[in-house]
Amino acid sequence: MENIFSKDSDIELVDIENSIKSSYLDYSMSVIIGRALPDARDGLKPVHRRILYAMQNDEAKSRTDFVKSARIVGAVIGRYHPHGDIAVYDALVRMAQDFSMRYPSITGQGNFGSIDGDSAAAMRYTEAKMSKLSHELLKDIDKDTVDFVPNYDGSESEPDVLPSRVPNLLLNGSSGIAVGMATNIPPHSLNELIDGLLYLLDSKDTSLEEIMQFIKGPDFPTGGIIYGKKGIIEAYRTGRGRVKVRAKTHIEKKTNKDVIVIDELPYQTNKARLIEQIAELVKEKQIEGISEVRD
Repeated sequence: MENIFSKDSDIELVDIENSIKSSYLDYSMSVIIGRALPDARDGLKPVHRRILYAMQNDEAKSRTDFVKSARIVGAVIGRYHPHGDIAVYDALVRMAQDFSMRYPSITGQGNFGSIDGDSAAAMRYTEAKMSKLSHELLKDIDKDTVDFVPNYDGSESEPDVLPSRVPNLLLNGSSGIAVGMATNIPPHSLNELIDGLLYLLDSKDTSLEEIMQFIKGPDFPTGGIIYGKKGIIEAYRTGRGRVKVRAKTHIEKKTNKDVIVIDELPYQTNKARLIEQIAELVKEKQIEGISEVRD
């Protein structure tokens, strides 16, 4: 029987500890740079950037007209993103949801899910096109404004980053969990960001307090009321902070009873689940005085 560990063997002996360290480091950097975290310059993760660039280059003109989502997903995974079609479609769906994105970068047509947690229709049913915001993210990309890199198989090139005429990272925020690090950036108001940036450009020395005269804090797509400024100031100053948000309500007077109407929900709160939780608390008599819960 041949000794596979002989000097004449093609098998290379390596130290298992060093090999695992090296392989895990390569994997970590791949996840951090290539999948889970956004680029500060355009505020996009690779999958989102590739979706928009594929739509910009789509022969079906999804940059101006509605086309099947399946066509867009096929172009993305075939030309730029060597991963599963479901992951790409999930990213596309979220980019079109006005309750997930403060300023959606895709305009959807069809069932793209709901704030109740309902899932979107299959990609063969829904249609999508680029929104006005995404046109600003891609504007002048053909004028040597950004670097291009080879795609996964070297058959064509894709942008390393989008030109992004708007501060999209702060505009729509981002969240992601990588290896050893994570990010969770809330969205902000476009008008407030523009006012703050103009002031920053016109002023040489600017303090956080001066900037916050224009950028008051996060601005969530579902509204809500932010309690206190301490968490916001800490987040802006150090990059770490906690923002507490509660629902916005008003009371309507009815015959023999008052009705609490919820107008706005905290960001990423599932409305259907909230109703279930209220009903459970009433049933367990932890909340009194509620006779009925309606959607």
